[in-house]
Amino acid sequence: MSGDTPTDTTAPGWLERIGQLLGREPRDRSAVLSFLDEAFANGVFDQQARDMLRGVLRVSELSVADVMIPHGQMIVVHEEDPLPKVLATIVDSGHSRYPVIGASRDQVVGLLLAKDLLAHYLERARHFGLRDFLRPMLFVPETKALNVLLREFRSTRNHMAIAIDEFGGVAGLITLEDVLEEIVGEIDDEYDIETEGNILEHSRERFTVRGLTGLEEFNRHFGAGLPEKDFDTIGGFLVDQWGRVPTRGETLVFGTLGFRVLRADRRRIQLLEVRRIKAAPAAQKSPDPA
Repeated sequence: MSGDTPTDTTAPGWLERIGQLLGREPRDRSAVLSFLDEAFANGVFDQQARDMLRGVLRVSELSVADVMIPHGQMIVVHEEDPLPKVLATIVDSGHSRYPVIGASRDQVVGLLLAKDLLAHYLERARHFGLRDFLRPMLFVPETKALNVLLREFRSTRNHMAIAIDEFGGVAGLITLEDVLEEIVGEIDDEYDIETEGNILEHSRERFTVRGLTGLEEFNRHFGAGLPEKDFDTIGGFLVDQWGRVPTRGETLVFGTLGFRVLRADRRRIQLLEVRRIKAAPAAQKSPDPA
C-alpha cells in the first residue's frame, strides 16, 4: 500500500465540506462559486449538478418581482364565465391552475384547478357556478425572496401565488415551476440576446425583442402607439391580440410592425422578432396551430 496521506478530494470529503458550507450563510458568494467549480473539477459532481447548486444560490438573491409573470400576461378566468368558455381557456392554454377574477384583473377571488372541473363535466351537470370550485389563493408581496417563497410553497402545498405591489394591487403571478426553473435553469438557444438590453437591432427593419419589454420602451423605440394603459409589456399586449399564449413560429401583423414568436412557454412570450413593414393592414395573425 502507498504511504501517501489521503487527500480530501475524494467524494465523501468534498460532500462533507459542501454540506458544512451550505448549512450556514456564506460570507462570500464568489468563494462559494469557486468552491463549487473546484468540486466539479475534482469529479465530485457533474456540470448539471454544479449548475443546479449555482441556481440554489441565485434563488436566494432574487425576489418574486424578478421572475413573476407580469399582470398583463396572466391567463385568467372570470368568475361569471360559463363552463364552455372556461373549458376553452383551459384547452387553449394547457395550464392546470388559473387565477379567477371578478370585475377586474386586480380583483382575484380565488384559484381554479382544472382537474376540479373534470367530474362536473363528465357528469354533464346542468347547474354550473365557478365559485363552487374556487380554492383559496395565496397572496405574497412582490418583494419576497424566492428562497422564502419556495419554503412557503412547500409548507402550504401551494403551487401558485399572486404577487402584490406596494399599493396592494396585483403585480403578477408566480408558480412553483417558475421558482424551480431558476434552480434548474433554461436551455439557451440560437435566439438568445447576448446583451443586457431588451431590444437588439439587426438592421433598420429587423429586431429581436424580449417579451418582457415595457410598452413605453417599445413605443419609444419603434415610434408605435400601442396602448400602455391596459398592458405593461409587449408580450402581454400580443397575448391579448392572439387571445392566448402563441407558440414558436406564429406571426402577427399590427399596423406597420410584423411580429414572429421566437420563444414562448406555456405562460408567456419570451422572445420576438419584430420587423418594420411598409403596408399598414389591420391586425392579422397566423392560423391557430392544429
